Amino acid sequence: MSRVAALREAEVFGPGAVEPRRPAPSAPRLGLALGGGSARGWAHIGVIRALEEAGLYPAVVAGCSIGAVVGGCYAAGKLDLLEAFALGLTKRRVMGLLDLRLSGSGLIGGARLRRRLVQDLADRRIEDLPVRFAGVATELGTGHEVWLSRGPLVEAVQASYALPGIFPPVRLEGRLLMDGTLVNPVPVALARALGADLVVCVNLNCDPRARGGLIEPDGSEEDAADDVEQVVAGAVEARRRWNLLGAVRMRRRRVPAPEPAAPGIARVMFDAFNITQDRISRSRLEREPPDVSIGPDLAGMGLFEFHRAAEGIAQGRLAARAALPRIRAALEGASARI
Repeated sequence: MSRVAALREAEVFGPGAVEPRRPAPSAPRLGLALGGGSARGWAHIGVIRALEEAGLYPAVVAGCSIGAVVGGCYAAGKLDLLEAFALGLTKRRVMGLLDLRLSGSGLIGGARLRRRLVQDLADRRIEDLPVRFAGVATELGTGHEVWLSRGPLVEAVQASYALPGIFPPVRLEGRLLMDGTLVNPVPVALARALGADLVVCVNLNCDPRARGGLIEPDGSEEDAADDVEQVVAGAVEARRRWNLLGAVRMRRRRVPAPEPAAPGIARVMFDAFNITQDRISRSRLEREPPDVSIGPDLAGMGLFEFHRAAEGIAQGRLAARAALPRIRAALEGASARI
């Protein structure tokens, strides 16, 4: 791109903005369904970068929670700014963005994060974006799934990531809205409704260790997947060997094992939310399967470790590159149907 062309883009889309490239009119409309997952959502940036490097430019983006943040910034031509912001985060800076409070409907007021969104997205409206975009939110009280496909972009993004108990609900068009992961963590159906001919989803909650099994009343456990059985079998074998070694050392004297410390309230809340999100994701994806699914390896990344953006972006790029053959094959199939 020439310097003159870049300057013209900056005049139209604002400082630091780069208009997402549009696909050829005759090509299948590639859609992205970007799932929720808090800090793990930085992987979405890596996925989009890998697609662009391969010459694939999404025409439709549906996002939920952090997926709405990344998807909205991409659709507005602000992905470069978001990536620079994410890579500049440290633990101290993350804490600086949290305006904690002891009253109200959320532990975090959200005003500082909103100011940051306004700074980058200003008064952009969803219907005016160069890439078709919509976010998912949940209506408080009714539990309705709400598709935010028009109106102010900042409000839509903020409503989509309003995690209950953490951020207060957002009032939009007479509705109180909260995090969309409560009803649709990976919005494949929304991407299709926006006009995508082919949908690639990015599921941030596909750690096989989180796919819980069934514990029978007699205490026996039935695992939900073969890969989980392998993980458990390996752990059991390691534990057996350790017990044999311990039995030799403790043959003459038995010492009761110390009880593990009780987890804190934050750990309990986040783990409970993560389990719920995983169950909902699997249920929705079974009913509304994507054409291609991408699952970055983010098992070692905490949901609120926003300072680890470089790792998340790298994992997203790696997973997307591995999925490129499947995406190209799906695009060829979609071209034949058009």
